[in-house]
Amino acid sequence: MIKEHRYAETIRILQYELQRTPNSQAALSLLGYCYYTTQDFVMAAECYEKLTQLVPNHTDYKLYHAQALYNAFMFPEAVAVMSQIDDPKMEPQAIKYREEDINNARILVERYEPEDPDMEFNLACLDYKDGKYTDALKKFVAASNIHGYMADEYYSIALCHYNMGAFTQANKYIGEIIDRGVKDFPELGVGLVTEGMDVRSVGNSLLLHETSLIEACNLKFAIEYRNKEMDAAREALTDMPPRSEEELDPVTLHNQALINIENNLADSFAKLQYLLRYEYYDLAADVLAENAHLTYRYLSQYTYDYLDALISQQSSLDEAYQKFDAMGNDIMNTLTKFKEKIDEYEEDEEKLTTVMEERNQLME
Repeated sequence: MIKEHRYAETIRILQYELQRTPNSQAALSLLGYCYYTTQDFVMAAECYEKLTQLVPNHTDYKLYHAQALYNAFMFPEAVAVMSQIDDPKMEPQAIKYREEDINNARILVERYEPEDPDMEFNLACLDYKDGKYTDALKKFVAASNIHGYMADEYYSIALCHYNMGAFTQANKYIGEIIDRGVKDFPELGVGLVTEGMDVRSVGNSLLLHETSLIEACNLKFAIEYRNKEMDAAREALTDMPPRSEEELDPVTLHNQALINIENNLADSFAKLQYLLRYEYYDLAADVLAENAHLTYRYLSQYTYDYLDALISQQSSLDEAYQKFDAMGNDIMNTLTKFKEKIDEYEEDEEKLTTVMEERNQLME
C-alpha cells in the first residue's frame, strides 16, 4: 500500500497493529515514515522518539526524530536531539535558519568545505532571510548552475525575482516548474481541475513537496492577484495538484479565501477561522485587511473586535490584553443591564421572554 501511496489506509492498519504490539519497531518505523511523508510532522516525531527509546544506538532514528521536530517548527527540541548525534555532518544549521538565528546559521554554514555543492545554496537562503534579494538571487543561480534543474532552487530564484518586482522573470521560472510537473509527474494531475475534470486528491506526498508545485502555483497567484488579474489568479489555484480541503496548507487556504470572498463569503470566513485556530495570524490579518469593506458589512462589531484582538497578540500582548479587557467589560455591562431588565419585567411574561431571548443570543 505504501508503494501505491495509500498512506491513510496504511496509517490506520499500523495504528491497529500498535494497539496489539505497542513496541513493534517495524510498525513504528513504517508509521513514522507515513506520517512524515504526509507531512504530519508532530505525529512522525512521536513515532521516532519512541524508536530512539527502543533502539537508542540507532543514529538514523535520532536524525529522523530531529528532522520531524524541525519541520514541526519545534526548534529547541530538534537542537536537543541533534546534540545527541555524534556526527559532524549533522550540524543544526537549518534549524538555526528557521529559528531566524541568522548569525549562528551563517557561522555553521561557513564551516562547510569550500567545494561543498550545498554551501552556495545555504548562503543564498541566509541572504534571502536577511532581505538581500539581489545577493541571494546570484547565489541561487550559481547553485542552480552547479546542480542543474532542481524545483526548490527554481522556486527560490522565482521568489527573489518576485521580491525585486521582476514579475516577468519570476513567471519564467514558475512556468518551468509547472511545465516540468505536467511532463514528469502526470500522476499529480496538474491543471486537471482547471480543465473541469473530476479528480481525486493526490495527498500531501513527499513527491508533491519535492516538485515545489504548490509553492509555484501560490506564487503565480500572488503575482496575478497583485496585478488584479483575478481570473488568472483563480486559475493559478485550480492548476494545483488536487487535494482535499483538510489537506490544504495555510498559504493555499489564505489565497482561496482572498479570491473567493466576493462569491462565497461563508467559505472564505471558514478558511479564516482555520487560520486563526492554528495561529496563522499574519495570513488571517491579510485576509481581513484585503477585504475590509466586506468585514465591516458582514461581521458583527463583537466578532470583528474579537478577531482584531486575537490577531493583535502577534505584535503586542499588552495591546491584545487591553482589547480583550475592553470587550469583557462591555459584555459585563450588557449582562448587568439584562439582569436589571429581568428583575423589572419579572411579572410581565411577554417582555420577560423577549429579554431572555436577547440575553441568550448574546451568550451564544
